[in-house]
Formats: sequence, structure tokens, C-alpha cells
Amino acid sequence: MGAKEGSVEAGAVTYASPAGRLVLLTAVLGSGMALLDGSALNVALPTIGRRLHEDFAGLQWTVNAYALALAGLLLLGGSLGDRFGRRRIFTLGIGWFASASMLCGLAPNGGLLIAARGLQGIGGALLLPGSLAIIESTFAKDDRAAAIGAWSGLGAVAAAVGPVLGGWLTGFSWRYVFFINAPVAVLAIAVALRAVPESRDTSVTGRLDLPGPLLAALGLAGLTWSLTEGPIDGWGSVAALLPGLGGLLALVALLGVERVAAQPMLPLTIFSSRQFSAANLVTFAVYAALGGGIFLLPIALQRAAGYTPLAAGASLVPLTVVMLVFSARSGRLGQRIGPRLPMTLGPLIAGAGLALFGRIGPGAAYLADVLPAVLVFSIGLVITVAPLTSTVLAAAGPEHAGIASAINNEVARVGGLLAVAVLPAAAGISSAARLTPGAFTHGYRLAVFAAGALCALGGLLAFCYIRNEPRPVALPPASGDVTTPSLAEPA
Repeated sequence: MGAKEGSVEAGAVTYASPAGRLVLLTAVLGSGMALLDGSALNVALPTIGRRLHEDFAGLQWTVNAYALALAGLLLLGGSLGDRFGRRRIFTLGIGWFASASMLCGLAPNGGLLIAARGLQGIGGALLLPGSLAIIESTFAKDDRAAAIGAWSGLGAVAAAVGPVLGGWLTGFSWRYVFFINAPVAVLAIAVALRAVPESRDTSVTGRLDLPGPLLAALGLAGLTWSLTEGPIDGWGSVAALLPGLGGLLALVALLGVERVAAQPMLPLTIFSSRQFSAANLVTFAVYAALGGGIFLLPIALQRAAGYTPLAAGASLVPLTVVMLVFSARSGRLGQRIGPRLPMTLGPLIAGAGLALFGRIGPGAAYLADVLPAVLVFSIGLVITVAPLTSTVLAAAGPEHAGIASAINNEVARVGGLLAVAVLPAAAGISSAARLTPGAFTHGYRLAVFAAGALCALGGLLAFCYIRNEPRPVALPPASGDVTTPSLAEPA
């Protein structure tokens, strides 16, 4: 680990150095390309439906084909990076994603577009875990939190720019939404090859654990399918029930296989770290709350408050600004004081912001009703994200950075999928209710209050189970003795 195969040594790059900026640029370009593509595509979907004569189900599968491939293969992508080199798999994923994007842009019909989107998901599964793993394994320990904070802030910018860029490109042709990925990919690969050192888990040798990736892909894809189809066909339908049960059985089998594998793709010992398991539990609660709340917010702004799509999108611009300006600072603060306090307060504040979104309804004014909720939510989110991500990676250690990033990414995605599937139905929001502002508003308020409570639960879990790392402190020397360091007790 840390062999000098690139222009700088792994584990020795500082945040403020030119080399550090190039490594961060590489990570942001790679993950930002995937975020930009997803948010831009949402704007282009109606046009794609008209041009390719696709019905609503076809458009759903245009989105879901990517989600299924990504969910099923994220763990494999993280494991491959740890084994064969994080830079190598990351750049392979970028090239794969860009090539599949070109196929998407050239697709003559909906069927081929859906197939190409599935190929995009494979590329996303290779590059997304590597983005964070490169930061964890390349930056010096004291600078990792700041780098992760900057990565999360710039990623928020990419997600926010997506709808605007997607709308502009769609005005020329929906195909440009996919073609734009090619120049970004070329730049990302060029910078990665120049500035990012290769790193891997040198303790992993021998043959690749093939049953593990296969069971993980089947299990996670089955659960994703079930969560996607459940709200549409009903949770008791064969289309939702059988894939979900099959996915659960595959994941149970995965645990048995990985327990006895000589070189497991998913080392179960990683979960023996209380800090790692607790941080992922907090991730599930927080990202489930975010997924459910943010899914319903644009609908409320347009259906209930009467905002245009452009105004609804622009209403969240302060979130992007706060994330961009303060994420790196939040990461440094979390590193200095420990993750427990920010991971406790952040979700509590973000949960209060989600609850404040319940004020949105007919006649809601932006300055009085929307902006205060956006600002409170933004503050909570910026306090939470960087320390949470840093804690997950630090608990696993640099040697498991790829698989740790993949696990955390998977936990966040499954939490969001589950919330989007369950929260609206639990609050009584049906397709018919969405057409009536008054009926929708009642269910929406119940849903965002529930999301706020779930987010706050994440903060309580962090308070109970997250611990600060012990820090070296200098003890006063005894007469004639040389000062020796000792470890402070964890908070």
C-alpha cells in the first residue's frame, strides 16, 4: 500500500498542494460526471419520450436500468479497486461510462437506450467507489477530512448544475445530454494518469472471489427491483415480491460464502469495527430521510405552491452555495474536534430543516416559507456529510478504502430507495392525491415530518454509538524525564 507508481506518493499528498488539487479535481470530475448525467437526464426525459415514442414505463426503465446495474455491482467495483489498483479501476470506469454515454446518445430507439443505460451503470459502479477511495488512500491523514468535504461540496454543485445544463442541451438535442460526458471523461483520465498515484490492498492475493460478486449483484439488484416496482404494482405483486425475496436470500447466502472464502470480496471483519457499523447505520437513517424529503419537495413546490419547474429548481441554489463554501471547513472541524458532535448536531439540524419544509403549501412565499427551511437544512447537511464520510473511511482503514466507500454508497442508495418507495405511501400520497393541491399538501406534510424525525434519529444514533478517535497528548514530564506521549481516552 503506498507504492510510488504515480507522480506523487500515496498517503503523502497535502490538501493545499498543487498535487492535492489535481487529485481532488480527478475525483470530482469522475463522480461529478455521474451526478451531472443523472440530474441532467431527468430534465431530458419528457423530450426523450416524445422523440423515441416511449411511454411512461419506458422512461422509468431508462432510469431504472442504470440504478439496477449500479446497485448490483457497486461492491464489486470497490473490491476490484482495492485488489487491482484504485486508479486503474477508476479510470476504467470513467472510460466505460463515457463509452456507454456515447451509445446512449446514438440509440435509435428506447430499447437500445435502456440497454446502454445499463452499461452506464456498470461504469458508474467502477468509478464511484474509486472516487472516494483515491482521496482516502492518497491524501495525508490530517488532510483527508478537508479533501472529502471539498469533494462533497463540489459534487453538490455538479448535481445542481445538471438540471440547468440538461435543459439547455435538450434545447438543441436530448442526445447532447449524453455526449457531454466524453470531454469530461478525457480530462478526468488525463489528470488521473498524471497526478494520482496507484494504490491497492497488497494483502489480497490469489484468485478473485467470483461467488461473492455474483451473489452481491443478484441480491442488491433484486432488492432495487422490488423497491422500484412495489409502489407501482403493489407490494404483494409477483413483480415486487419475488425479486425482493430472491435478493434477500442471495444476500444471506453472500454472508455465508464470504465467511469461509479465503480472499473474500466483502471482508466481514470490516463490520467488527463498531465505528464503521455505526457510521453506516447513521448513513442509512440520514440518507433515507434526505431521499424521501428531497423527492417530494419539488412536487410540493410545483403542485401545491404553484412554482414553475425553473423556480422550483432555483429554490435550492442556497443549498449548493452552502455546501460549496463550507464543506471543506466542516471536514477540517470534524477532524479537529472528532466526528461525534458534528454527526449528532448535523442530522438534528437537517431534520429540523426537513420539518420546516412542511410549511410549503398553497400560497407559500419563498422568503418567508421556503428559504428559512433551505438554510436550516443546508447548515445541517454541511455539518453532517464530510465528517460522516470521513468516519466511514477512517474506520475501515486505507487498505479497505474501495470496499468501504462502496458499502457506504450502497447503504445510502438503499436508504433513499426505501424512503422514496415507502414514505409517500405511508403518508397517504397517492397518484390521485398528487393532482389535488389540498390533498397532496396534507400527505406531504406528514411525510416531511416523518423524514425530519428519521434524520434526527440518525443524530441520536451518532450520539450513542460514534466515538472520537483518541488523540495524542503531551503529559508534563517528571523531573529529569523526557516528555512521552500518551493517548487520550475517547470521548
